[in-house]
Amino acid sequence: MLRHATKRVLGLGPATSVARTPIRILPRFYHERVVDHYNNPRNVGAFDKNDPTVGTGLVGAPACGDVMKLQIKVDEETGKITDACFKTFGCGSAIASSSVATEWVKGKQMEEVLTIKNTEIAKHLSLPPVKLHCSMLAEDAIKAAVKDYEAKRVVANNKST
Repeated sequence: MLRHATKRVLGLGPATSVARTPIRILPRFYHERVVDHYNNPRNVGAFDKNDPTVGTGLVGAPACGDVMKLQIKVDEETGKITDACFKTFGCGSAIASSSVATEWVKGKQMEEVLTIKNTEIAKHLSLPPVKLHCSMLAEDAIKAAVKDYEAKRVVANNKST
């Protein structure tokens, strides 16, 4: 039964008295940057979350099930982010957004990375409106990682005084 219905919907079944126009399903393509970062993600991995020079941002979108963990390693003397990594469970756009975010934060000051906006990530990857939440997750993960690092510094400074 299901096989016959499928053939009818796809226009592969026996001809009927009603003339049907074939249904054209257009493929949905991702921009080449999304495909590149999905196929060759940069900076996948994890740092020790107990390391005082590491900030960890863990964010998720319950609506779609994407979960993103982004970590930064900071040079305590200069305040520069020396390294970044991520682990993401989600769609190709979420993985690409994480990968781009880690590339963009490396070598920058903490204050500077807080100015990275989801719109910049979305524009760089040419994300469609339905995938904008992926770039929002990346922005939130950056902010959460910086916040975590700063919280660790406050605790460390309070212990040393």
